[in-house]
Amino acid sequence: MFSFALPKTLSLDGLEIPIDFPYLSAIFQGPPKHIHDDFSRKHPRMELERRAKIFAPFDALDGYSDAVRSKDVEYVDRSDLTGAGLAEEDQEELSRRLEILHNLTYTGRQARANRVVVTVTYFVPCADENSFAFGIRGLYKTVSGVCWKVDFDQQT
Repeated sequence: MFSFALPKTLSLDGLEIPIDFPYLSAIFQGPPKHIHDDFSRKHPRMELERRAKIFAPFDALDGYSDAVRSKDVEYVDRSDLTGAGLAEEDQEELSRRLEILHNLTYTGRQARANRVVVTVTYFVPCADENSFAFGIRGLYKTVSGVCWKVDFDQQT
C-alpha cells in the first residue's frame, strides 16, 4: 500500500505559512490590479519622485532633536592652572615651553622658517542657556596646527 502525506506548511521567501491559513489564496494572488476601472480613474498611480516624499523623515518640533542631543554633552569643571590646580614645577615647565615657542616665532621670518607645530587644549564655557552647566562648566577642545606667534602682552 502506498501512502502520501501533504506538508503542513509552505515556505514562501523564507517564511513558513500553515496550509490551513485562511488568506493563503490572497498571498498567492498578489496585489490587486486596477487597469482602466473606476478605482484607477479616481486614484491614478503616483510618480515615484512624489511617492518618495511620503516616506521622507518629518520633524514635527523644530529644534527638539538638537535640544535632546545637547543634553548628551558631558560638561566638566574648569581646571585651575594657577594655585592648587597645577604644581609649581608644572607651572615652570609650561612657562619654559611658552618662552621657547615665543623665541621660535618672534618674527614672521622665524615663524615661517621654523613652522612649529603645536597642540593646544583649551577650555570653552557652555554657551547653551538651557543647560544646567551654563556659566559654570564647559568643554575642553584640542587643536593642532602651526604656531605663528606667541604674544605675552595679549596673552595669545
